[in-house]
Amino acid sequence: MPVTPFHLGPGAVFKAIGGRHFSFMVFGGAQVLMDIEPLVGIVRGSDVLHGYSHTLAGAFAIGTLAGSIGRPISAYVLRRLEVPHYPFTWLASFAGAYIGTFSHILLDALMHPDMRPWWPFSDANGLLGAVDVGWLHIGCAVAALVGGIGVALRFHYHGKA
Repeated sequence: MPVTPFHLGPGAVFKAIGGRHFSFMVFGGAQVLMDIEPLVGIVRGSDVLHGYSHTLAGAFAIGTLAGSIGRPISAYVLRRLEVPHYPFTWLASFAGAYIGTFSHILLDALMHPDMRPWWPFSDANGLLGAVDVGWLHIGCAVAALVGGIGVALRFHYHGKA
């Protein structure tokens, strides 16, 4: 299923650790951008859903796009919703974008047989099956819980996430 919410779990941990230096909004946007190709593939009935966008080069390109558009879009949304936040920096935007796209590659490589993360250098995916898919989903859910608690504590003590 494209745009899985499980990818957001590790993002919550990165937000808890990175605080104002990591944008969870841009991280989430990068996840969605990564899965446009698989979504189009599903609609078209393609055999390979995880193509060029799910390579390290694709993750870099999509991360660059997400980081570039993520800051102005996210800053606008936060301002309109009147969410208290630290000044939105380019560092936070690109950290969220690149961590989002590269973690996406890692997580998908563990479970999708059509992944070729090292292309064009190799068609191999040595990560496939390294972790049981059920345990992978549990790990992402636990990461969401732990990260959520960390973000809540950060907000409680600082008034901003």
